[in-house]
Amino acid sequence: MKTRMIVLNGGSSSGKTGIGRCLQAVLPDKWLLLGVDTLIAAMPVSMQASDEGIDFAPDGGVAVGPGFRELEAAWIEGVAAMARAGAGIVVDEVFCGGAESQRRWQQALDGVGVLWVGVRCDAAVAEGRETARGDRIPGMAASQAEMVHQGVTYDLEVDTTRRESMECARIIAAHVR
Repeated sequence: MKTRMIVLNGGSSSGKTGIGRCLQAVLPDKWLLLGVDTLIAAMPVSMQASDEGIDFAPDGGVAVGPGFRELEAAWIEGVAAMARAGAGIVVDEVFCGGAESQRRWQQALDGVGVLWVGVRCDAAVAEGRETARGDRIPGMAASQAEMVHQGVTYDLEVDTTRRESMECARIIAAHVR
């Protein structure tokens, strides 16, 4: 089955977005890059920092409410529909719920050719990137570094601790059908 979707799962500041941009440069055809940050930016402001939507704790923890889950479910179905319509999609995700987060995507992507990629990065390196970015809550990278991979099954894993985004993208691209 032809790959229509590449799901990059990793913690905050692990390098997923950089890899996604590099994949757009090295893959044949045109691929869209979408991510959980796309969903959060599209949500009503009233759902950010609320029990109904999504809340980022001062220590980097993330809590989501029923309103977030409702919009997330619709968003996942919409992204899956774009892949079914023929668009190549790279999804930049953070599976805070581990295997349960992957299950939600798997359900929506039934019948779509998906390459599941784990993006790993040493927590200390991700923390350094988080600090350098200046737009992340301190502690988020460290708290998510391993948690997002718990119970998740991958076709391929890359580690950005010592590899550049382009090298990781080329490794991933070699596995796209």
